[in-house]
Amino acid sequence: MSTLYAAISASASALDAERTRIEVAVSNMANAESTRSTDGQPYRRRDVMLAAQPAQTFEAALGQAGAVGVRVAGIVQDQMPFRRRYEPSHPDADTDGFVSLPNVDAEEEMVDMLGASRAYQANIAAIGMIKEMVAKSLELGK
Repeated sequence: MSTLYAAISASASALDAERTRIEVAVSNMANAESTRSTDGQPYRRRDVMLAAQPAQTFEAALGQAGAVGVRVAGIVQDQMPFRRRYEPSHPDADTDGFVSLPNVDAEEEMVDMLGASRAYQANIAAIGMIKEMVAKSLELGK
C-alpha cells in the first residue's frame, strides 16, 4: 500500500506545483501593461522553477519507492529586456517618447497556462485511477 500512497503523494505534489504555475502565469498576464512597480521599473515576468521533491522516507531514499514528487523550487524574474513602445503622451515615457513595457508575451503565458492545466488534469486522472484500483482490489477481497 505504500507504493500507492507514494503515487498519490507524487500526483498531489504535482497538483500543487501546477496550481502555482497557473497562478504565476495569470499574474504575468494581469501585469502585462504595468509600466511602473514599487521599484519604479516595469513589471518583470515571473517564472516557476520546479525541482524533484526529495525522498521523505528511508525506503524511498534507497530507491524502493518509485514515485517521488515535485516541488516549487522558487519563482524567479525573467531578465529579458523590456519591450519598448513609442507613446510620448504616456506619463512613464522617456525623453525620446518611448515607454518601457513588461517583458510579458501573452501567447507564451497562454501556452504556459494550457500546459499547466493539462498537467493538472493528468494528475487528477492519475489519482482517480489509483482510487479505482484500490476500490477494485477491496472488492476482490470480499
